[in-house]
Amino acid sequence: MDSGLGRSPARVAAAVVVHEGRVLLVRRRIAEGSLAWQFPAGKVEAGEPWEEAAVRETKEETGLDVSLVAVLGERIHPVTGRLVSYAACDVIAGTARAAAPAEIAEVAWAGFSELPTYVPYGLFEPVHRYLQAVIG
Repeated sequence: MDSGLGRSPARVAAAVVVHEGRVLLVRRRIAEGSLAWQFPAGKVEAGEPWEEAAVRETKEETGLDVSLVAVLGERIHPVTGRLVSYAACDVIAGTARAAAPAEIAEVAWAGFSELPTYVPYGLFEPVHRYLQAVIG
């Protein structure tokens, strides 16, 4: 039996999708602790570049086709304990919706000043700086 000791935490890819001055958030059906609203995100599959996972997860969760704009950084998430890599993305096509209804309850486009309502515990500093620059 594998105890997981000595292994790095599971990597999660998150997409910070900005469109028309707002950022896309999803509300999970099952919150992880205080984490209910978040960026579209999911586990990186074996052999998959994390940037591609961010694009794939956005399509699976919201129905949007997005493209990578910039790598924003990574951290061990303070709520989940997972390694999260953040990618800034632009919308190519589609309309955001809860495309994975078993997992995603709803989607929202938030302005910069609305973010504390959705994410009261604050954002990862490089993500915060990026959003402040592009939609703040």
